[in-house]
Amino acid sequence: MAKNDFIHPKNIKEVILGDHELSINEVIAVARYGAKVSFTENYILRINHSRNLIEKFLEEERAVYGVTTGFGSNVTEVISKEDAHTLQRNIVRSHAVSVGEPLEKEVVRAIQLMILNNIGHGYSGVRIEVLELIASLLNNDILPFVPGDGSVAYLSPEAHMALVLMGEGKAWYKGELLSGTEALERAELKPVTFECKEGLALLSGTTSVTAFAILSNYNAIQAVKTADVAGALSLEALKGTINALDPRLHSVKKHKEQANTARIISMILNDSEIAEQYKDYRLQDALSLRCIPQVHGAVKKVFKNTLENIKNEMISSSDNPIIWPEEEDGIALMGGNFDASYIGIDADTMCIAMANLAKITERRIDRLVNYHVSELPSFLVANPGLNSGYMIPQYTVAGLLNEIRVLSHPATIDNTPTCANQEDVVSFAYYAARKAYQISKKLEHILAIELMVASQALDFHDAFKPSPVTASIHELIRNQVPTVEEDRYFYSDIETICHLIHEGEIISLVEERIGVMEL
Repeated sequence: MAKNDFIHPKNIKEVILGDHELSINEVIAVARYGAKVSFTENYILRINHSRNLIEKFLEEERAVYGVTTGFGSNVTEVISKEDAHTLQRNIVRSHAVSVGEPLEKEVVRAIQLMILNNIGHGYSGVRIEVLELIASLLNNDILPFVPGDGSVAYLSPEAHMALVLMGEGKAWYKGELLSGTEALERAELKPVTFECKEGLALLSGTTSVTAFAILSNYNAIQAVKTADVAGALSLEALKGTINALDPRLHSVKKHKEQANTARIISMILNDSEIAEQYKDYRLQDALSLRCIPQVHGAVKKVFKNTLENIKNEMISSSDNPIIWPEEEDGIALMGGNFDASYIGIDADTMCIAMANLAKITERRIDRLVNYHVSELPSFLVANPGLNSGYMIPQYTVAGLLNEIRVLSHPATIDNTPTCANQEDVVSFAYYAARKAYQISKKLEHILAIELMVASQALDFHDAFKPSPVTASIHELIRNQVPTVEEDRYFYSDIETICHLIHEGEIISLVEERIGVMEL
């Protein structure tokens, strides 16, 4: 396991790059919670050695893509060493053409950290001064303005970030959108002039795709664990049978995620008077209750596979060219390590998995509010008719699910050649990962609504007690979201519970009682 894997990201105050594999929690700590970034001596040594090699290549005027040649299909154009600075400045300016609304703060910070991590492997030839300035932007909360639309997998959003390092572009500082120059000046920082290879190295690679995928995967894993909790509450409130959780049943289906899910649901419902009273109430339940282990388990497997590939990408160098050291010399290896197909295809698959989790959650929500099947008051309000109760939150879920289904169409199966057909196969991994991020946030709201309505459903169970674990979740929610006696403004209730999910508080409370919820 990587360092800090078992520490909640909000409790990680500094991330030191260079001597260990960067963990997912460390990325979240920097991106979401503002942890500081610094470098070890080994990180600096790798950077300096790689830089010395690229300067040697330039001095000897070796044929190196993006150093002594133009970019893309302009690879046939020879660039003199006297024009090396101009070439790097030009690539940043000309490539900063993404459009639309700016990317979210945590996304930009995650991409910046991925750039530091990627170049920090020591195969890119960038000076330490450039990387120190990126770290200073993170540590001083200077946020580059990065339009988020129009990337095939790399280049344009990253170019907007690189502009700020040059003292160009735009950035937020202390809540104010400023020119890049002014943002740096107010933080008492100085811009850099890019030297050979640096502009290219900052723009190329899988950094933005990996950043989106990390945030998406982190949210998704929290979501599926929360779905186990919400599903348990719904099963209990709907008088579902725990017989479907029998470990003998799951032992003959050889997917450990399924068996783990059944075990987790059983542990959550342990000592539930409600579950014990109604375990033989029906011979078997509807699939949205009966198949929680099967569906949640399949979703978990996808998230685990994605996480493995993300970790591999984080310890990889995705630059082009790769500056490979050989004794006292080295070689520039031209290839395609910037291709993001591994992460892109996994991100598309994550979208499909999250859609499946959303779909079973929506069905449980409908059963809770639908008096035809719930055996509970219509829309979970004591005086229906005069009050609509929780009628419309299910509409919200239906709308979100529709959006998720549309976003689940794979992006990586598409192809539009670029750069005069030099780049004739394009991964489109950027949008695959970006829409996974979008879906992960919609999924959190769907789960918040399930927790909200399941808690209300439990309020109608007064003859028998819920389990100690579900009672603690019910209490956590009721401390912030009161029982619905009559119609009120529900938006703030949904957002409150969504915040509990996003910050991992639902999971933390359950894990305090049953131990780690393994995928």
